[in-house]
Amino acid sequence: MREQVKKETEHIPRGNLPQNILRQYYFDLRMNSLGKKAQKIETKKDVLKKSIELVKKNYLDFPDFIPQFDKDFFK
Repeated sequence: MREQVKKETEHIPRGNLPQNILRQYYFDLRMNSLGKKAQKIETKKDVLKKSIELVKKNYLDFPDFIPQFDKDFFK
């Protein structure tokens, strides 16, 4: 499971602070979504969307944050 999430995270490039936080949120939330105690089934796209929302909500110092990710991969 960890290897799968690491490979998915490769489709979210490193960057500035909010971009790197996005990568961390994605990794943590995706691991949780695939775990044995997952509350509901979430796709990688669902997890990415939730991660982006969290960055925008929690890091107001970066109002112009535009998340970078492989759009084809997260369809």
